[in-house]
Amino acid sequence: MNILHINQSDNLGNGAGIAGYRLHEGLLAHGVDSRILVGMLNTSSDRLAIIPRTQRLIERILYELTRRYGLNDINWISSFDIPKHPFYKNADILNFHNLNTGYFNYLAIPSLTLSKPAVFTLHDMWSFTGHCSYSFDCEGWKTGCGKCPYPDSYPAIARDNTRLEWKLKNWVYSRSNLTIVTLSNWLTEQAKQSMFNGIPIHHIPNGIDTQAYQPLNSQQCRSLLGIPADKKVLMFAALDIKYTRKGADLLFKALQSLPESLKAETMLLTIGNGGESIADAVGMPNLNLGYVTSNRLKSIAYSAADLFVFPTRADNLPLVLQESMACGTPMVSFKIGGVPDLVRPSITGYLATPEDTQDFCNGIVQLLEDSQQRDRMGENCRAIALEEYPLELQVQRYIELYSQILSKNSS
Repeated sequence: MNILHINQSDNLGNGAGIAGYRLHEGLLAHGVDSRILVGMLNTSSDRLAIIPRTQRLIERILYELTRRYGLNDINWISSFDIPKHPFYKNADILNFHNLNTGYFNYLAIPSLTLSKPAVFTLHDMWSFTGHCSYSFDCEGWKTGCGKCPYPDSYPAIARDNTRLEWKLKNWVYSRSNLTIVTLSNWLTEQAKQSMFNGIPIHHIPNGIDTQAYQPLNSQQCRSLLGIPADKKVLMFAALDIKYTRKGADLLFKALQSLPESLKAETMLLTIGNGGESIADAVGMPNLNLGYVTSNRLKSIAYSAADLFVFPTRADNLPLVLQESMACGTPMVSFKIGGVPDLVRPSITGYLATPEDTQDFCNGIVQLLEDSQQRDRMGENCRAIALEEYPLELQVQRYIELYSQILSKNSS
């Protein structure tokens, strides 16, 4: 069984690239021939390749035209040449991941799936909306979009042609051989109410390497990072902490509301670009590790923290919450999207009312001041990670799904 993944990037970048690469590695470990074509390549391997740009000049001209009319991505006509690539020729089945980051033309999906079936793993809502990765409180995607209330939401559009893009996607999927995979219970329900409602939908959460991410000795980890042993430690991670969807502004307000006595004995540990600015603004000691790719260093950071705080405005099944859970670190987040799959009230953490920074602050205070509750939650986190989210379980589910699809298509 030969699998070809098509994704925005490999093991660097945002969650979709990392999750897709982890699945690829898990498949290889189980003896499945897996390869990846990406828009941005960071890893040297004969199983990874960048999608060739065979029409650069035409694509550049088309980009200026299509961007002006609010139709992202359809300028990438090189996508229609993917069937010429040896990875495609040798594949039995395709697995699409994030297709919306400026490297792939979704209009090519019907031709790519004409002779090879495809799994489409949804890492956000983009595949069934008129442009956005997350629609927030807008439900226009259920009926056809148009009059978009969030044109600047990622990926931003210069002109509102969301109704046309929605129709184009609907047309594409009706002519494609697709099976949908969703990562969270929330996105499963969204997909069932979308243009995918007539296509098979399977819920398979991302898995995590529970050996790479596991609880380590907290005091040793703090010593390695230079964190004082007597400090309470809050941890926050995001690729770019200034990204509005990740809620750094909400975290800032929540930290401002902490009792002064608790704030004085607490520090903020951050991963990502710009994290030190939050702690500096609220007058807390901080340590920013920058952008971290090492699983070991991330495990050390999670294990050094008392709590992982994640004030997201919209998310599917955040990898950082899975990583925190596998390291036995309780979490505070908002009841939004797929977050409740991981942050379970009184079990693995505290779920605050969306956008309510005082409630978020209350969760931090409650758990920081109750070490016994944190310890119990930490044990629950690790147990649930081992039972529900090991990478091996995810891989097994994908192999079964691939086999079902191939069997159905050969009969």
